[in-house]
Amino acid sequence: MKNMFMIGNAHLDPVWLWRWQEGFQEVKATFRSALDRLKEYENFIFTSSSAAYYEWIEKNDPKMFQEIKARIEEGRWVICGGWWIQPDCNIPSGESFVRQGLIGQNYFKEKFGVTAKVGYNVDSFGHNGMLPQILKKSGMDSYVFMRPGPEEKGLPGRLFLWESKDGSRVKAFRIPFEYCTFDHLENHIMHCKGEFKHSFNNLMCFYGVGNHGGGPTKENIEIIEKINASMEDTNLLFSSPNAFFEHVESFKDQFPVVHDDLHHHAVGCYSVHSEVKKLNRYSENLILMAEKFSSIASWTTGQPYPDDMNQAWKGILFNQFHDILAGTSIEAGYNDARDLYGESISIASRNMNYALQSISWNIGIEEEKDMKPLVIFNPHSWPVKVNVEIEYGLFVNYLLPEEFIIEDVNGNEVPHQIIDSIAKIPNRKRVSFLAELPPLGYSTYKLRAVKPTQEFPSVKVSDYDMENDRFKLVIDKESGGISSLYDKEKQIEVFKSDAAIPVVMSDTSDTWGHGTLRFDEIAGVFKPIRIRKLEEGPVKGVIRVISKYKASTIVQDFIMYKQLNKIEVKVKVNWQENYQTLKLKFPVSFNQRNTTSEIPYGHAAREANGDEKPMQNWIDVTGTISKQRKEIYGLSLLNDSKYGVDVKGNTISLTVLRSPIFAHHAPFIPDMEEDYPIIDQGIQTFTYQLLPHQDSWEEAETVKHALELNQPLQLIVETYHNGSLSQEDSFISIDQPNVILSALKKAENHDDMIIRLYETNHQETVAKVNLKKWGRSMELHFGPSEIKTFCIPTNPEEPIYETNLIENLEEALVTV
Repeated sequence: MKNMFMIGNAHLDPVWLWRWQEGFQEVKATFRSALDRLKEYENFIFTSSSAAYYEWIEKNDPKMFQEIKARIEEGRWVICGGWWIQPDCNIPSGESFVRQGLIGQNYFKEKFGVTAKVGYNVDSFGHNGMLPQILKKSGMDSYVFMRPGPEEKGLPGRLFLWESKDGSRVKAFRIPFEYCTFDHLENHIMHCKGEFKHSFNNLMCFYGVGNHGGGPTKENIEIIEKINASMEDTNLLFSSPNAFFEHVESFKDQFPVVHDDLHHHAVGCYSVHSEVKKLNRYSENLILMAEKFSSIASWTTGQPYPDDMNQAWKGILFNQFHDILAGTSIEAGYNDARDLYGESISIASRNMNYALQSISWNIGIEEEKDMKPLVIFNPHSWPVKVNVEIEYGLFVNYLLPEEFIIEDVNGNEVPHQIIDSIAKIPNRKRVSFLAELPPLGYSTYKLRAVKPTQEFPSVKVSDYDMENDRFKLVIDKESGGISSLYDKEKQIEVFKSDAAIPVVMSDTSDTWGHGTLRFDEIAGVFKPIRIRKLEEGPVKGVIRVISKYKASTIVQDFIMYKQLNKIEVKVKVNWQENYQTLKLKFPVSFNQRNTTSEIPYGHAAREANGDEKPMQNWIDVTGTISKQRKEIYGLSLLNDSKYGVDVKGNTISLTVLRSPIFAHHAPFIPDMEEDYPIIDQGIQTFTYQLLPHQDSWEEAETVKHALELNQPLQLIVETYHNGSLSQEDSFISIDQPNVILSALKKAENHDDMIIRLYETNHQETVAKVNLKKWGRSMELHFGPSEIKTFCIPTNPEEPIYETNLIENLEEALVTV
């Protein structure tokens, strides 16, 4: 006999064509309906996900919450998908996916005494290839999804083992046809029946009114009972994904294995609605920095660890819902998302300021006339050399001295230069200098009102070119792009032709980009209207290029640092076009090229076929210098807020924005003369960096450079005071460059500290980690691309132990 597991569910989009307040009400209505069906039909089973919905019920209808709890205890209301929400599964960071499970699973455990065993993202628009490890270490050994469909991604069957790069495997099932039904359940069941050959004679058939909630109806349940009575070769079972995966566990060794991302569906979602994507990236990184410094302050100065971090995380995680973060909701929904990000950002910013100022206030800084101490914090687990900028001076009683120097902690004068201030008032000045900072620590620099004793060499800058010791960059007068980026040491031109050119593509697809794989139909090119030298000095040179296309403008400030071997570009776009996509193009000069993109907590090789693909902080193209010179050389393109990219042949094309109608879904055909609300209109800013490198991206430490861009230094302008802390200190050291700290936080349910590290280069590694301030050290073995989580007890007599991503102490792993 064949078994068709009938999964009664209600797909609930809390935001899509409606705002969250309407989604809130629909959750209540749907859960009420499901409870009523459970009373009326003794065989009926209901499946639901998303901890956020249960928190809504808990706070708004406690009586219903208790009814749900009773049905969960009975086993007929089944929790799947132990995440806070069903998010977009490409755009969030690796740590955001961890927090989806950490906060979601802990909520389910606390409120209902259960955790989910099955990952559940039935409507998400593709799934990154590192999810099996994250799922497995979050207590889930199975996964249910629907997109991409068979026409978008060939798979060996509906039921398979999905393996991530570290070797973690989960059982995975692709839902046939649809996750919800309306008035055609009998036909849906018959269609699903034809899929048994792809699933070892066991499959799941999802039913119930969905998207705007609803759930299984009386008619649904009675149709299933009727059809089951007449089927001779198939059992229709009221069931759950849990029961399905338990049933197929005994023959999982027969399943085919898939080693890949599950792509591509709705490629326009990687880029549409730049604001929500920028807020997502910013808030993710801000809260991680706030947690790190709050942990350090708690253990070094006694500053209380904040109790509202998870409230901030919940806002970020909610906004990662697939129809919000993917850019496919109505305009009003994004006003709400902006406000919710604002709450999360405010919480994280406030808590980080408490932590930083607690640390800096406890540093012993001597009293000295005309000296201003600057305490600069590094949020990373490796030493960094980074640009610092500070504005200082106000009218007549608070002046930046006419002559001054900046000294490092050892009393060495460091190069600085005066740059254009943000505030346009008399005597306000902005100073730039490079600071060298220890790993996950701080250093105190001092601005002294004394005459400089040294002259430092400058970046050579004109209106059209600039040069440091390693590179020479030339801007073309006609295109406004980089006509040459020459590596003087390796004697190679990085680009084959003009780079950083803003190119406009025709894009009449809907908001999702349905039916589209690439955006490559050129509609026009921005042309420069002004090119000029903006800054020149011993720290950096800047050339500004202002370009125009129709009613839109783009400003690119090309920045070359004297002592850093990467080019930074700050971009401001004023976009006024409809139904078009903007890309920046970078044609590299290398042969035998390989393309690699960052994905959450990992990386993936990509085809250079021009198709739109998702990335995180960076993409890299590496090859050989020429047919004659077989040396390895590459270019990493780093960014602080973009997620869409394509590579075709030798050209990287960064997708800057798309401008379809809000929530436009094919087959609706817009009237091109009508005034619709258009996405991504107006001014937006972002930063990208060009990191040319010899050898591979791994040896260039691309992952670290990209994180330095996304988690910048933090600066506190201090004063003199007594204190027990030294003027420079570091709180961690890791002896292997491919192992980095990603999170440092207080444990969820006790006062110990959690530290998370991961291996970046897909390379088996033994790393020594020293937490000297806590008198702790660890020698750790990492498998390729492995994420590891450890608990550091507050009691120094207790051993460090490894735990899983949801900090389940009952499943603690080896003691270190």
